[in-house]
Amino acid sequence: MDPDAEVTFEFVPVIRQYRSGRVERLLPVNPVPPSVDAATGVASRDVTIDAATGLRARLYLPDPSARPGDGDGGRLPVVLYFHGGGLVAGSAADAPEHAFVNRLAARAGALAVSVEYRLAPEHPVPACYDDAWAALLWATAAGGAAAADPWVRDRGDAARVFAVGFSAGGNVAHSLAARAGSEPGLLPRGARVEGAALLHPFFLSSSPGEKAAEGEEKYAWVRGKLAEMWAFACGGRTAGSDDPRVNPLADGAPSLRRLGCGRVLVCLAEDALAAEGRAYYDALLASGWAAGDAELLDSRPADHEFHLREPESAEAVLLMDRLVALIAGDR
Repeated sequence: MDPDAEVTFEFVPVIRQYRSGRVERLLPVNPVPPSVDAATGVASRDVTIDAATGLRARLYLPDPSARPGDGDGGRLPVVLYFHGGGLVAGSAADAPEHAFVNRLAARAGALAVSVEYRLAPEHPVPACYDDAWAALLWATAAGGAAAADPWVRDRGDAARVFAVGFSAGGNVAHSLAARAGSEPGLLPRGARVEGAALLHPFFLSSSPGEKAAEGEEKYAWVRGKLAEMWAFACGGRTAGSDDPRVNPLADGAPSLRRLGCGRVLVCLAEDALAAEGRAYYDALLASGWAAGDAELLDSRPADHEFHLREPESAEAVLLMDRLVALIAGDR
C-alpha cells in the first residue's frame, strides 16, 4: 500500500497521520492577522519568543484610553493564554481564539500573550509544556529578549501573571501553575503566577468516578479517542491515563497543594471532559492547598466551544465575567 495513503492514526475531526509521516490537520483553522480590533480597540501583533525553537506568540494590548491609570504606574496584569486543539492542532491566530483574547484583554485590562506553542506529532509532549514555561520566563524577565519588546517591558506586571487555557490549553495552564509552585526559584525575582483559569480542561482519568453517575457512557467513544490522541501526542512515551501530565490525580502525581498560584477558576461544559474537570476542582479543595481561592463554573448544558462560537450567549458572558473577576481579584 502507498505509505502516503495508509492511515496510522485518525481522530476525526481533529487530525490524521499517514504511514509516510504526513500529517493532515482536520480541525478547521481560520487564521487572521494581528490588527487593531475595531470592536474593542485592542492592538495585537506577533512576536518571536525563541528563534531556536520557533516559539512565537501574539501579544494583545488594550486601548489605554479605555482604562486610564490602570494598575501600578500603568502596568497591566499579564495573561498567558493557551489555545485548544488536543495538543496536535489549533493556533493562536485562529479567528475564534483571536477574538476571544481580544475580548479578554479589553474586559480585564490585561496584556495578553497568546502562545503559539509547538504541536505534536512533529513536536511531541513535553514540547508544549517547555514552550509554556519559556513564554512565562520571557514575559516576566526584567532583561533579556523581553526587554526589547516595549509592550512587555513598559506595560506588563510580572507580579500579576495569569495562566488561562482552553481544552488542551487548560492542561498546559495547569502544568505551568504546577511548575511555578514546585520550582519557584526558576522565576525571575518578583515574578508570580497569581492565578489560573482552566476552561474545559483536557484531563483523563483511570477510573470511572463521576462518569458512571452522570451517564457519560454517551462519551465512551470520544473518551477512548482522547486517550489515543494523548498517546499520539506523546509519541507513545506515556503511561496513558495514569500519566500525571494528563491526569493530575494519578498515583505519583505532584500534590495539588503545591499549585503555584493564589486563585483558580475551573470551568465545565457539556463534553467528555467535565467529570475530570470537576474531580480536579474537588481534589484541589481537598489537597490542603491554602494559597488562595478556587471557584467552579459549570456551564452545562452549553457545549465545549460555546464561548468561542457564541460569545454573546448568557453562558459565554458569565464565563467572561468570571475570568475578569479572577484577574481583577474581585471574587
